[in-house]
Amino acid sequence: MKRIEHPNHARYLTFSCYQRLPLFVNDAIKDVFVEQLRATRREHEVLLHAWVVMPEHVHMVVRAHAGSSVPDVLRTLKTGVAKRVIARWRELDAPVLGKIEDPRGAVRFWQRGGGYDRNLVMGAELFEKIRYVHENPVRRGLVKHTEDWAWSSARWWSGDREGQIPCDPV
Repeated sequence: MKRIEHPNHARYLTFSCYQRLPLFVNDAIKDVFVEQLRATRREHEVLLHAWVVMPEHVHMVVRAHAGSSVPDVLRTLKTGVAKRVIARWRELDAPVLGKIEDPRGAVRFWQRGGGYDRNLVMGAELFEKIRYVHENPVRRGLVKHTEDWAWSSARWWSGDREGQIPCDPV
C-alpha cells in the first residue's frame, strides 16, 4: 500500500488485530491501547483528531507534525501495545498465544500489511470520517450512543474532557 505523507493532509487509518481476531474484547487490553496512544501522542506530537478501539481493529484520524511521520507514529503505538499485551499473556500462559502464532512461529498481535490508509484534506470528508470513527461502536451494537463507548474520542468531542486523551480540533 502506498502511503503519502503530506503536511496539510490528515490521515484516516484502519488497522486490525492478527487474523482479525477480537484481541480487544478485554477492557484491560483496550486500556493498554489507550495508555500507549496517550504516550505515543506525546512522543511524536501527532495531531489526533479521532480514534476508536473496536474488538478486532482500530480507526484513527491523525496528522503528523513536521519531523515525524505516520509510519513512525504507528510503529511506536502498535509495538508498544503488542509488547505489553503479549508479555502479560506469556506470564499467564494464556491460550490465545497459540492463536496468534504465524506460520513461522512468531507471535503477532497486529495483522501485517493491509489496513486502510487514506489522505484527507480539510473539509466535509474529514468530518465525515471523524463521525464514522465515533459511530463504529453504535453500528456494531456495542453501545446506544457514541459517548457510551469508553475507548474512543467521542466523549472528548461531546465536551467531556475529564480523563480523556485530548484531540486536536480540525
